Amino acid sequence: MSKAAFITLGCKLNFSETSTLARQFAAQGFEEVPPGPDVDIVVINTCSVTEHADKKCRNLIRRLHKQAPKAKIAVTGCYAQLKPQEILAIEGVDLVVGADRKGDLVRLALNPEGEKRGYSCEINEVESFFPAYSSGERTRSFLKVQDGCDYHCAYCTVPLARGNSRNIPIPAIVAQAREIAAQGIIEVVLTGVNTGDFGKTTGESFLDLLKALNDVPGIERYRISSIEPNLLTEEILRWIAGGTKFLPHFHIPIQSGCDRTLKAMHRRYTAAQFEEKIALIRDILEKPEERCTRVFFGIDVIVGFPGETEEDFEATYQLLERVRPAFLHIFPYSRRAGTPAAGRPDQVQESVKTERVARLEALSDRLHAAFTAANIGRKAHVLFESTVKGGKMFGYTENYLRVERPYDKALIGKIVELTV
Repeated sequence: MSKAAFITLGCKLNFSETSTLARQFAAQGFEEVPPGPDVDIVVINTCSVTEHADKKCRNLIRRLHKQAPKAKIAVTGCYAQLKPQEILAIEGVDLVVGADRKGDLVRLALNPEGEKRGYSCEINEVESFFPAYSSGERTRSFLKVQDGCDYHCAYCTVPLARGNSRNIPIPAIVAQAREIAAQGIIEVVLTGVNTGDFGKTTGESFLDLLKALNDVPGIERYRISSIEPNLLTEEILRWIAGGTKFLPHFHIPIQSGCDRTLKAMHRRYTAAQFEEKIALIRDILEKPEERCTRVFFGIDVIVGFPGETEEDFEATYQLLERVRPAFLHIFPYSRRAGTPAAGRPDQVQESVKTERVARLEALSDRLHAAFTAANIGRKAHVLFESTVKGGKMFGYTENYLRVERPYDKALIGKIVELTV
């Protein structure tokens, strides 16, 4: 039996696609194994959100080729779409597959031609949709519902790597959710590049999708992995609050709390509008006694965007202190070729970025500790997932708090009510 290894770099959207590729290889008789000297093919699904991500991929390819010199290495994902020739030049790479041909990767990888080949790596060809969901975990699946982005923020290469916003129809996504449920998985995380922009190509709405998924038998919990603040509407929030399977857990980007910086980034809201949206979510989904402690907010922040002054950064810091999210996802600005921000002369020094990242990391630790402490003693429903070191198992509450207890095999994959 031929052996194939799969490596995902980057986001959960990539993870869902890699898992789907693994199922396709399995259908062709491949056994999925960890990377090693006996592997026949290695598939790497890449990220290119920062220069560090590109470098990580290059180093990984070199290490894998040294480990298994006879293995075929196939590279896909955002880095493959943006810089295919750079990847093809790396020793050991046999195949580079752009975003528009990701669904053909298995067939292309099994092509008997021995020479290095790059397929569909022209940026203007990213038009197809590769349906995907993750499998192999007993409790949770990441379901791709949307791809691409029309926003063109000044720092971001994702529209170049992923193309315009697009999706498949709701019935096709519901059919995938039913496949997930048939595997005994009871929690689904909706993923996409700009998830809330669902419906651009089919004339449907994101709320239409949520309602349809809510009716899928067997799926007991849904999370929305990432959604722009302007797309999480009051109508959606009031529907979620009306007794649905969707959980009080939101991953929302702010990127900056300074209006001048937000405008330069080409974001579609002001700092005040963002703060108002967080308050609205809490008003709708939290009772007065739960204020600022029930809904888990994970918030993306970019530090050191060109022109960001100490005063601009302080505005971001102060806004985050007021908003009190449960966690911060902090990214130092990375200069990306082909974006408007890359050509700006007022780049922020790396040492300044590093110092500001450290300050936000300390804030995130403090906010998360406070959120956790406020939930201790409360009743919660926990979906237990697996064992951990020391004979314990872990799971997550509705609002994404990680809970541990002594291992009990009978509770794995079950939702259990307990006191945190």
